[in-house]
Amino acid sequence: MKKINIFILLFINIALILNGAQAQEKPKHKHKIKSVYFAWGYNDEWYTHSTIHIQQGALGNFYKLMDVEGRDHRGWNEGPGVLHEELTIPQYNYRLGFYINEKQDLALELNFDHTKYLLFDNQTIELKGTLHNRPVDSNIVFSQANGDYYYLNNGANFFLFNLVKRKSFYKSKDNNLHLDFIGKAGIGPLVPHVQNRLFGVANNPHFQFGGWNTGVEMGIKATCYRRVYLELTQKFDYARYSNLQIYDGTARQAFGTYELILTLGVILPTSKHDPEYMHIKGGN
Repeated sequence: MKKINIFILLFINIALILNGAQAQEKPKHKHKIKSVYFAWGYNDEWYTHSTIHIQQGALGNFYKLMDVEGRDHRGWNEGPGVLHEELTIPQYNYRLGFYINEKQDLALELNFDHTKYLLFDNQTIELKGTLHNRPVDSNIVFSQANGDYYYLNNGANFFLFNLVKRKSFYKSKDNNLHLDFIGKAGIGPLVPHVQNRLFGVANNPHFQFGGWNTGVEMGIKATCYRRVYLELTQKFDYARYSNLQIYDGTARQAFGTYELILTLGVILPTSKHDPEYMHIKGGN
């Protein structure tokens, strides 16, 4: 997970540099970063069908698994009770961002979704290309019982560097309830955990840099008492995975994802005089 930590540290350093540079130019009560926020939540996914391209030169394998169907693995909806798993085991997501303008309706955000992608077991898949140096075009039943599985199960892991736009449509008179429309768009790297076994031969499961993705997200944000918020969004992501390590070779594929995401977050203004989060009548 070192690469994930590097992305987070890089994002935090950018925020500190922006805030520090502004502090040198203007009086101390002026801040380039108007407020920062952090959120944690959970997600649910549906994936488009896709084709997996397999290349194992030493084995004479250059074939495609055509029109495969993948599924997610929520985790949090399995077993007794609600909190039967650790917080980091199910499909989770986090957001780390900062607002950069006076109205605080424009933000930069590090957006991470720990999603899981598994091929459905016992599905019939067309195998097309070259297998052991012989042409092949036939259907196989792809299943663990036959020695086959293909998982991005410790994360298909979407990272996005997002531009965020907030549009307010309701504020209570005491300023303790805000309702906003939220829109996000961004691009970023994929850091999947690759685990597979093809025709009985397994790879060494590992995290790796695995391509790029882009996505848009939209939804509603409810902020209570100017500090805590709940955000419900839907997201459309397109991911292109490349150079995924398999036994003695690589795999690549591309698929689209539709997500439903629920996050709980906290807002930390950079100044006690921040008008966006001050009480209208109290000024506190």
